Amino acid sequence: MQLMKKLTAPLLIAGMLLFGGPLTAQGLFSPVVIVNDSVITAFEVEQRQQFLTLLNAPRSSRDAVVEELIDERLRATVVNSVGLDLSEEALQAGMEEFAARVNLSAEEFIVVLEENGVAKETFQDFVRVGVAWREYIGARFGPRLEVTEEEIDQALGSSTGSTDIRVLVSEIIIPAPAERLAEVEEIATLIAASTSEAEFSEYARQYSATATRDQGGRLGWQSLSNLPPVLRPLLLGLAPGEVTDPIPIPNAVALFQLRDIQEAGTQPEEFAAIDYAIYYIPGGRSEAGLNAARKVRSEIDRCDDLYGVAQGQPPETLERGSRPPAEIPADVALELSKLDPGETSTALTRNNGETLVFLMLCGRTAVANQDVNRDQAASSLRAQRLTAIADSFLEQLRADARIVFP
Repeated sequence: MQLMKKLTAPLLIAGMLLFGGPLTAQGLFSPVVIVNDSVITAFEVEQRQQFLTLLNAPRSSRDAVVEELIDERLRATVVNSVGLDLSEEALQAGMEEFAARVNLSAEEFIVVLEENGVAKETFQDFVRVGVAWREYIGARFGPRLEVTEEEIDQALGSSTGSTDIRVLVSEIIIPAPAERLAEVEEIATLIAASTSEAEFSEYARQYSATATRDQGGRLGWQSLSNLPPVLRPLLLGLAPGEVTDPIPIPNAVALFQLRDIQEAGTQPEEFAAIDYAIYYIPGGRSEAGLNAARKVRSEIDRCDDLYGVAQGQPPETLERGSRPPAEIPADVALELSKLDPGETSTALTRNNGETLVFLMLCGRTAVANQDVNRDQAASSLRAQRLTAIADSFLEQLRADARIVFP
């Protein structure tokens, strides 16, 4: 109640100064605007202004209040037309919810309002229209809304921040089975000395086992935070044209050339977890192994479909998990950085090249969303869409309405 004592006197004075003292009885109920057959009076406008001023809310000017009251009349007309009658319990719950925003009960909040010249009925009408409209929109449009798993993945994968560093990188990944390790290390040392993009690209076409070899190992612009944590400081330490030292990864050696770097005006994507699946295919990168991978790709649309593909096979055939980026093997993390959810890679092998890694990105969870579960994300998406639908519907109501300023 200390808040009430502090606010009451100064806000009452502010209200009197703002509105120039009490209106005459005749002026109180003079029409300010007529919405279809419903009249909005000067008293309603004055009450709403005092209400918003007390809350220190935006859009408390007279013109803004009149526009909002027009919208409320249109909402109320629709709600009444379908016979939606808000129960006293629902109204009280709505008032309690609103008052809780300033850490007061509804009863305490009403006391503050009345001490500052705002009638209890003004608050009740404000809440009644808002809650009834929300129920109407939910009942009319809610059942039509569908939120897909892919949209939830995308929502969980979005994060916020200030600026993002993007890089243009070329890659070379050279298979290095045990019997060729010494030879591959010698080749990698030679490549690491390269400072020419053309020379590095030629090495990529000659030695790299990745899907980018025909493009000279060139990758498109990528967010630095999408790349494996171990690779980020290495790239930041390079000038354009320079190449990393050889990086040992399972069954291979990797090298990366920085082609360009820029700071973008978009937010960086920092992820708490990466969800991915690996289906192991015998035969490595042989024709039989790659044909098997193409067949799997044609049968699936999402990671969960791989459970059907692996049914009846040993459990270790399919690996599915969600891990923090730092805990993902470097070669897997690198391939995942190139993928969008639902995309796949067959660039990696295991078991000394005898097993093909069919890798699929399932989704990413942003750091900001790591404590948000999928049901919460789905509910948030539905609420956003309902709000957009409600705004569009209200615009149509205004376009069809007869609004007269006497």
